Amino acid sequence: MDDRNPRPLAGFTVGVTAARRADELIALLRRRGASVLHAPALRIVPLADDSELLAATKDLIGCPPDVVVATTAIGFRGWVEAADGWGVGEGLLETLRSTELLARGPKVKGAVRAAGLVEAWSPESESLAEVLDRLLSAGVDGRRIALQLHGEPLPGFVEALRAGGAEVVVVPVYRWMPPEDLAPLDRLLDAVVGGAVDAVSFTSAPAAASLLSRAGERGMREAVLDALRGGPLSACVGPVTALPLQALGVDTVQPERFRLGPLVQLLCQELPGRARVLPVAGHRMEIRGHAVLLDAELRPVPPAGMALLRALARRPGWVVARAELLRALPGAGRDEHAVETAMARLRAALGAPNLIQTVVKRGYRLSLDAGGADTYGEHGEAAHDVAVTARGVLG
Repeated sequence: MDDRNPRPLAGFTVGVTAARRADELIALLRRRGASVLHAPALRIVPLADDSELLAATKDLIGCPPDVVVATTAIGFRGWVEAADGWGVGEGLLETLRSTELLARGPKVKGAVRAAGLVEAWSPESESLAEVLDRLLSAGVDGRRIALQLHGEPLPGFVEALRAGGAEVVVVPVYRWMPPEDLAPLDRLLDAVVGGAVDAVSFTSAPAAASLLSRAGERGMREAVLDALRGGPLSACVGPVTALPLQALGVDTVQPERFRLGPLVQLLCQELPGRARVLPVAGHRMEIRGHAVLLDAELRPVPPAGMALLRALARRPGWVVARAELLRALPGAGRDEHAVETAMARLRAALGAPNLIQTVVKRGYRLSLDAGGADTYGEHGEAAHDVAVTARGVLG
């Protein structure tokens, strides 16, 4: 990569919680320059040998429903394949041909048609809420409705149908389970709390719920929630995925089209937009997650250096005392010499020592250009006054 033409996500770290299609998402992120921390929050367990799925399938063949709601492409395909394996595949397809088949979105519609079936209706939004509205508007009293689950129960959906008088048959095609190896997920949780990731991506509601469940098992649920509420961007592939986080006060962003590509494009817009930009010593300094974009040249910075730089950037142009900078360093203890060492490495990483000035016996400050804080910070005139006053005591 040419560091003078950085990609949009260069300098940012993105956590990926997906299990299915994770390779595709990671490739899209890395192609745009992101560092990726992959931590599958769950695994999919097919139920091809599950007696519950077989019983539900035979029940529907024996007593066909009025409506079948297919919620996921992988789940619908798995259901048809499992039925074939049991020798009841044709019976299931005949049942589905004779019923009103609703497909939740284009991907599910594709799976339905691949099975030689035609859906009666499918929302463009991929929203189950829209499917529910359609069913309730048409009236469900006395109707038998089969719902293909997508890994977890849908109590609100099922309860609304039953409250309307419907008989609901749930079809559990596969289940979400915790990952067999929890170490990557634990590393992601530690990174979230430690401020080492700039965004966490979620492609399913169960993944978000599983991440929080694991945080609870480790006694860090509130710490993770606090971090997500004020730290890394929580990027969800759609509104259904976002629900477990939003219910707990975590702000999320979602693309208009619920696909991996638009999700990555959204990150390409949001993360650079959240970066701090300052005019320093005649340069344009953009502070990203683990790097600085200096006049469009990407310069990686070690974690201790980034901690110091962020502390200085919170008050651009103001002198920040060594004691305060020491507190900003991760695990630095009480020796202010650690600040000097980290500062020397930061200056070396930036490649322009005059970006940060030493104020004798006081601390350090960013060499903010005159008037720069008026544009980029809230300390405008005060920062300029500090810059003028400090010239007489700079080392």
